[in-house]
Amino acid sequence: MKRLFAVLMSLALSSMFGSLALADDDPAECAATLKLFQDAGESAGFFKKSYGYAVFPTIGKAGLGIGGAHGSGCVYEKGKQVGTAKMNQVSFGWQAGAQGYSLLVFFEDDRAFKEFTSGNFEFGAKASAVAITAGASAGAGTTGTSAGASGGKKDATTKTAGYEKGIASFSIIKGGLMYEAALAGAKFKYDPL
Repeated sequence: MKRLFAVLMSLALSSMFGSLALADDDPAECAATLKLFQDAGESAGFFKKSYGYAVFPTIGKAGLGIGGAHGSGCVYEKGKQVGTAKMNQVSFGWQAGAQGYSLLVFFEDDRAFKEFTSGNFEFGAKASAVAITAGASAGAGTTGTSAGASGGKKDATTKTAGYEKGIASFSIIKGGLMYEAALAGAKFKYDPL
């Protein structure tokens, strides 16, 4: 019975995420999302001092016991788009709900950028406890740094402690409600242009 539930949940999540992230590696969508982060608090300063960055306009996340997240985006080196990337995450544990958010990952130097673009990159599994709605503000991070979240696209604010292991990440919540306390690692697959 547990196996049947897991298969059904996987199918439901796959169909949801497939429709959420179809055009998110479109350069125009990536540029619009980058503009939001450039206008949002401390993340703006990272554009000048980072070697590169990856932006994911929409990551859809959902779960009920078993959860997952998926999104696609654009990867930039020294301000120029050099590829696309996909993010997938599967998590197990106490979690319920669904949400959409934008994610920006900065690479401090060439080493961090090469690590991300080497093919398959994974953030280490970290425990998280997130309760975010479209009208609240909170922080969450996968690398140990804090990723700021905002109530909406137009009033985005971000904050972070800085780079950790050459990576700094920021998120802007687009909507939804997600409660979770789960161990999960986000995996990224890079494809050059």
